[in-house]
Amino acid sequence: MRRRLYYLLPDAPSARKIMDDLLLARIEERHIHFVAKAGSPMEGLHEANILHTTDVVHGAQQGALIGAALGCALGLFLVYFVIPDPSWHVPAVVLASLLGAGFGLWTSSLAGAAVPNSRHKGFAADIAAGKFLLIVDVPEHKVNEVHELLARIHPEAVDRGVEVNVPVFP
Repeated sequence: MRRRLYYLLPDAPSARKIMDDLLLARIEERHIHFVAKAGSPMEGLHEANILHTTDVVHGAQQGALIGAALGCALGLFLVYFVIPDPSWHVPAVVLASLLGAGFGLWTSSLAGAAVPNSRHKGFAADIAAGKFLLIVDVPEHKVNEVHELLARIHPEAVDRGVEVNVPVFP
């Protein structure tokens, strides 16, 4: 299980130094991400991708659930009013649910890709002011170690919390 740590950093040099220190602490680069306002210098930093900066993952999850429920309802409608053969009832409901989940996942992830990440709303003003947001995913047993390291070496880094049960992707 991984935990997602958030830190606000004042500028690009501080972000680069923290990136180096996290790499030396054996945090893989693929688990370290930075978000900054458009046009900020990101050389030497691992920039957050669309999965981190938008609500595509949240949208896909919600769409799959809602689509599956609506597909199941459609399947039940088909079973009771359209399909007379009982041997096709279960496959019809399962297939309609799967198709609904797939369609909901697809459409909601497209919509979510156009929306900023709702988890980052609290950081929007700071990012717009030129600060850098560090997002680092660490194993549960290393959370305290990373907190202590950054508190000791980088007092300018403002701890903005830990998120539990996050989707971890490169």
